[in-house]
Amino acid sequence: MIQERLKGTGVALVTPFTKDLAVDYNGLAKLLDFVLDGGVDYIVINGTTAESVTTTAEEKKQLLQTIKQHVNGRVPLVYGLGGNNTQELLNSFATTDLNGIDAILSVSPYYNKPSQQGIYQHYVAVADASPVPVILYNVPGRTGSNITAETTIKLAAHPNIIGIKEASGNLEQCMAIAKHKPADFMLISGDDVLTLPMISIGAVGVISVLANAFPEKFSNMIRLGLNYDFAQASKLLYDFVDINPLMYEEGNPVGVKALLERFGVCEAAVRMPLVEASAGLRDRLYKLI
Repeated sequence: MIQERLKGTGVALVTPFTKDLAVDYNGLAKLLDFVLDGGVDYIVINGTTAESVTTTAEEKKQLLQTIKQHVNGRVPLVYGLGGNNTQELLNSFATTDLNGIDAILSVSPYYNKPSQQGIYQHYVAVADASPVPVILYNVPGRTGSNITAETTIKLAAHPNIIGIKEASGNLEQCMAIAKHKPADFMLISGDDVLTLPMISIGAVGVISVLANAFPEKFSNMIRLGLNYDFAQASKLLYDFVDINPLMYEEGNPVGVKALLERFGVCEAAVRMPLVEASAGLRDRLYKLI
């Protein structure tokens, strides 16, 4: 059952670039080894943290194939496939090689701000068309609209929708989902530092930005939480509380790429309109680590 394999820490993998902003496949291999050796439970490809909005269709295909070959079945793979043009998204299933992919992570339509009925109909169409299970992704700070708990529960009845990455930051909404969801529907945290509170109410793990840079420590924290050892898990969590806001201060993945460069994994390069971490941000990050 795929839900059992997607518990724990999923890393929202960054896309390494060279200084001249080409995809850095050597850096990608180092990053994959770094997070896999650190013990992450699964990998999320082509998400926001991967700068998916500024990679080309050809790069996306090459990145997907490279990651599948390098991981070679060691952990499950989730692929980010979403959009705000429903028909275009449905058409993309014919041109995306989802062989070896365990599920897709599909963000709620952004910018055009559909109604709850529009969100519902969008996801039903996606789930009907997808050859692999679908994980909903609610991130109102980016999309401009919220998937309510009621809409989530309604969508949870679809046999091809297996969970939601909840990044609303609204714990009451998360509690309503946890209370009313089917037993096999996964509530997944989309906010690194809220993951332990969410696990305490029924979440099964996280899709994490910080796990790129701290795969072992972050994965250990999540495992402790899932074993209900919140006293020990909280000790690790408090080490992340100050560093987490700096991940997003100048845009994601600017902060985490600055850390990865510091750790010798890959360059800090990002594509415009993002720019590399400022000297001030780097200084504060490096002091914290």
